[in-house]
Amino acid sequence: MQRKNITGDSFFCWDGDTLVVNILGKPSAKRDAIGESQGNQLRVSVKAAPENGKATDYMVRFLAPHFGLRVADIEVVFGQENVNKQLRFKAPTQLPEVFGNTAPPATRPSR
Repeated sequence: MQRKNITGDSFFCWDGDTLVVNILGKPSAKRDAIGESQGNQLRVSVKAAPENGKATDYMVRFLAPHFGLRVADIEVVFGQENVNKQLRFKAPTQLPEVFGNTAPPATRPSR
């Protein structure tokens, strides 16, 4: 797992075509939701209870379609059993509104 330091007040950065996101998780929420940024973290609420990392697994399954990805394309870098997490989204095809007009860096054409 490759931990990435995100600088400034942003909650995300790009590592090539991989989106790296710092997350502040809220387990046992009333509903699943992608919230607003809070400093250098994105608030994500999930209904799942925090039992042995199950809420994080649930969060990954919840987030995958919002980024146009399969669950296997999301890596939990740290925070499996903590509210503070970092996730890596491998080549997302879409982004939730909270990311604004951010686009991934241009990918190089294959040769």
